[in-house]
Amino acid sequence: MPAPQPLVGVVGKTNVGKSTFFSAATLIPVEVSNRPFTTIKPNIGIAYLRKKCVHEEFGVKCNPRNSLCIKGYRMIPVRLLDVAGLIPGAHKGRGLGNKFLDDLRQADMLIHVVDASGSTDPEGNPVPPGTHDPVEDVETIEKEIDEWFHRILSSDWSRFARTVDTSGEKVEDALTHRLSGLSIRKEHVVRALRETGLESQKLTSWRDEELRLFASALRRASKPMLIAANKADLPSAENIIKEMERRLKQRIIVPTSAVSELALRKAAKKGIIDYLPGDSDFTIPDESALTRRQLEALEYIRSRVLRKWGSTGVQQALNKAFFELLDMITVYPVEDAGKLTDHDGNVLPDVFLVKRGTTARELAYMIHTDLGETFLYAVDARTKTRLGEDYVLRDNDVIKIVAAKAR
Repeated sequence: MPAPQPLVGVVGKTNVGKSTFFSAATLIPVEVSNRPFTTIKPNIGIAYLRKKCVHEEFGVKCNPRNSLCIKGYRMIPVRLLDVAGLIPGAHKGRGLGNKFLDDLRQADMLIHVVDASGSTDPEGNPVPPGTHDPVEDVETIEKEIDEWFHRILSSDWSRFARTVDTSGEKVEDALTHRLSGLSIRKEHVVRALRETGLESQKLTSWRDEELRLFASALRRASKPMLIAANKADLPSAENIIKEMERRLKQRIIVPTSAVSELALRKAAKKGIIDYLPGDSDFTIPDESALTRRQLEALEYIRSRVLRKWGSTGVQQALNKAFFELLDMITVYPVEDAGKLTDHDGNVLPDVFLVKRGTTARELAYMIHTDLGETFLYAVDARTKTRLGEDYVLRDNDVIKIVAAKAR
């Protein structure tokens, strides 16, 4: 069976359109209102990445099993976690801070929804558009998660550090075990140790300053964050987003209008418009079937969002989260490299999301443990070339795994 796909946490302070973003991405109804703490229990839903399907390249018609293929695009399911809004002081328990942060333990990366119109204060209360700086919200959320990591790390630190230093256990192994409940892997710990220059220092020499530096580096490594600059349809947002891009150059920022995306998806579901998430425009099959108010609302979205930003940004945020921030690629495993089918004759039935750098043998293990253990070689369906176990998969590879037959 494939390895579990990464879980993306949708975070942000209250009243910025975070639950609307989640609903727009998943079309799962959650309570949306203009007040703080609307979301109390975390919601997990399925969203879809959009990527050009390889079937057109091969001149075949695909029969997807684990995904969808719409208008030549493979829609790949991924998991989203919508967590209640965070406010300053959440790591100290303000609001429902501890619970909200604990809900993020399982997240592999974060989409931080901010109010790019500047119309909500740090507590999530409405203020005149353009009067609040959303860069402060970005820094606040990062600080809250850093403090959360620091709190967990520093708990009984002296005893832990002495035990590790005297036992001879590798620092990266000990820290990985200590932080395993946060979905932190050894590679994250190694990266954070290297970034902070602490890889060669004994844990007993770490002061609180080193603990905080390491906690921050570990957050960046294990919970990378994309910024969804929401409410991009409002007039005050354009200049604010430009300023965000100038001041936050190391972050991926995607202008979004979640409320527009939700409206378009609902309209498409009812057949009112022809629209695929991520499109730069929509068509109306029969304008006479719409009310004047509906036509005006659609024209607002077209002029204020699609023509200005190229899309509503929701699909682009999802795609960038996986394909850029998590650096994942798509691979199509098949059983027949000539016909591109599985054992039931389905053409290009499955598409796997895998981390860039994944090898052919690692893919075999993802498909089934037995395939990994009895792996002989792989075959590139394009070139019919035989590939060894250490072959590093490329984006959109179509691969046949050949394994020894079980006795």
